[in-house]
Amino acid sequence: MALKQHLDDRVRFDQQVDNSLSYVLPFIEKTKPLNAGTTIFEVGTAEGGVLLPFINRGCKCVGVDLAPQRIELAKGFLEKELAAGKVQLICQNIYDEDFLNRFKNSFDVIILKDVIEHVPEQEKFIQYLKNFLKPGGQIFFGFPPWYMPFGGHQQVCRKKWASVLPYYHILPGFLYKGILKMAGEHKVVIEELMEIKDTQITIERFERIIKRSGLKVLHKQHYLINPIYKYKFGLKPRNQWAPLSWIPYFRDFVTTCVYYTVG
Repeated sequence: MALKQHLDDRVRFDQQVDNSLSYVLPFIEKTKPLNAGTTIFEVGTAEGGVLLPFINRGCKCVGVDLAPQRIELAKGFLEKELAAGKVQLICQNIYDEDFLNRFKNSFDVIILKDVIEHVPEQEKFIQYLKNFLKPGGQIFFGFPPWYMPFGGHQQVCRKKWASVLPYYHILPGFLYKGILKMAGEHKVVIEELMEIKDTQITIERFERIIKRSGLKVLHKQHYLINPIYKYKFGLKPRNQWAPLSWIPYFRDFVTTCVYYTVG
C-alpha cells in the first residue's frame, strides 16, 4: 500500500519543507552558519521542498535533478522564488562538463537528502562532489542504512503486505525480486527497488568512503525513529541510543536514518 506522499505531489512537497525546516537546516547549522549569501546546492532536489527553508533564510540556492517531471513540479511549487531569482532549478547530470565548469567551487553547502542510496559508484560520486565546494564547504548526507527494516524502500510497494514487511530486501536478489513479482508489483517499481539493492549503502561503508575521499565527519546523528516517520507512520522521531550507535554492523539493523555533515 503506497503511502499518501507517494501519490500526492503537494503532500510530498509540504513534508519535505517541514522536515527540512525542523531537522535538516538545524542540523547543518550546527557546523555551518546560514545567512543571506550562503550558497546551497541540492543534488536530487525532487519537488524542491528541502530548499524552501534555506531560500527563506536568504541563502542562494541551486537544485538539480535528473527527472524532468520532478523539476517541473519543483518549478511550480517554487514559482515565486524562481521569479524573484532566489533559486535555480536545473534538470541535468552533474557529471556534464558544462555543469562542472558553471558551478565549480561555488557552494558553501551541498545537500543530499535520501539520495546517496540511489547513486551508483558512490566512491566516485562523493569524490566528485568536492569539485563544487568552496574552501571550507560542507556536504550534508541523510539516508536510511541498507540493513534497517525498510532500507530497500519497499514502503513504495502498492500491496500493503509487501510495503510493511521488514527486512526482506536483504534476501538474495532473485528471492527479493520473486517476492515483489508474487505481490503483483508493477515492473517499474520492481526495477526501482532492484536498483536500490544494487546501490545499497551501510553506515560502515559510507564512513569508509568519506575517509578515503579525504573528507572528515564534522557532525553526525543516528536515529532510532527517522524524522520522516512522523509523516509516514505518525511516529515521534527519536535519536538512536548512543551505545547502540557505537556498535558497528549491528547498528545498521536498528538505525532507521543517519544524518552527517562532512568537509
